[in-house]
Amino acid sequence: MYFWCICFTVTLFIAIVEVNDLQPRFPFYWYNFPVTFACYATLICLSASTIYSITYVQFLPHGPEWDRAIAATAFSCVASVLYAIEMAGTWNFYKLKEIPCYMHTVPGLLNVLETFVAGVIFAFLSNTSLYLHQPALEWCVAVYSICFIPTAVTILLNLGKWENRLPIFFPIFQLVLTVLFVLLYISALVLWPLYQFSEEFGGQPQRSSDVSCMDDLMCAWDQCLAVTVLTAINLLVYVADLGYWAHRVSVEIENQSTNR
Repeated sequence: MYFWCICFTVTLFIAIVEVNDLQPRFPFYWYNFPVTFACYATLICLSASTIYSITYVQFLPHGPEWDRAIAATAFSCVASVLYAIEMAGTWNFYKLKEIPCYMHTVPGLLNVLETFVAGVIFAFLSNTSLYLHQPALEWCVAVYSICFIPTAVTILLNLGKWENRLPIFFPIFQLVLTVLFVLLYISALVLWPLYQFSEEFGGQPQRSSDVSCMDDLMCAWDQCLAVTVLTAINLLVYVADLGYWAHRVSVEIENQSTNR
């Protein structure tokens, strides 16, 4: 419900700004903001619909409360579709008007996905008992934070058209950062499941061995597994991001050598 409220509030804010033509009053490049929010809102509403139905709706007895929960889930699905349509429509509009937009690019979409997946990981890590007992697991949490913050800053730099203010060439900056992120995520993908599911390192290889899984739908073992899967997904996204920036830098170098 919290995320639905955020989506509603930001959508209302964007509508008020655009209806009243207040875009020039903002210190950043406004046209990047609505489509970026639409990308996030699509993912948020879709994931909220899935999680809400799996963890709550299916356990409700049939009755008025169940009906309200089903209605909320249905409207959340509709909202995710509408946000996706808005995102596609905005892209086409910007393309026709030749308005530059960071979210039209591959790295823009990958950055959104990277930060979104990291946000879901942080939601699972709100249960600090998953990692505070082991320094290696604390390192994994640090990895998620280290990678999330610069990625979010990159999005903000591009939203405000401030990426050219960096003292180094932006693609090279992104390439170096992404290489670092890939290496960090590889370490997390190795250490997290190793210390969570290997008996040799104090982990629990089977769900049945976790006493908290007897009653709770989403027990600690499930949360650890979810973090593992999400870590693997984000690693793949960062690898795709790395491939893009490596190609981009190589093309830039070739162009410079040709011009000489």
